[in-house]
Order: sequence, then C-alpha cells, then structure tokens
Amino acid sequence: MEEIIMVPIVIGTLFLGLPWLILHYITKWKQAKTLTGEDEQLLDELYDTARRLEGRLHTVERIIRADHPDFRPAVRSDEDLAQLENITRRN
Repeated sequence: MEEIIMVPIVIGTLFLGLPWLILHYITKWKQAKTLTGEDEQLLDELYDTARRLEGRLHTVERIIRADHPDFRPAVRSDEDLAQLENITRRN
C-alpha cells in the first residue's frame, strides 16, 4: 500500500518539483541586478582618482621627508596593504 502512495510522490517530485525549482532560480538569477556600463565606468573613474590621489600623497610625503629628515609617514596596517595589493593585481 505504501508503494502505491510513494510512486506518485516520487514521480511528481522528479517531473514537477525539480524542474519548477530549477526554473524558479534561473528566473531569479536573470532578474538580479548586475553592474551596468555606467556603473563600470564610474568604478574605473573612482579607481583612477584613487591612484592619482595615492601618487599625490607619496609626492607630498617625499617633499616633507626632504624638508624634515625625521618625518615618518603613517604606518598602514597589514590589512590595508593586502587590499592595495589585491587591487593592484586586478589591473
């Protein structure tokens, strides 16, 4: 008796439930927002601005070091250096 009930449940799960679940998540994935071209352009501009600002900071530090030999720039944490290294590797 249990086999008679179990067969339709298994068949229903395989042929109705599983495809519905897969199609549901495919639809959700396609509706998810991704970066637009404008977003990517803005990120590129921000990255370029950050690199220019970092270059300016290094220049200012060199100028100050030339005027004051005992000047020591702020020490960056290992986490900051790892993030900078990560960003540099991507580009």
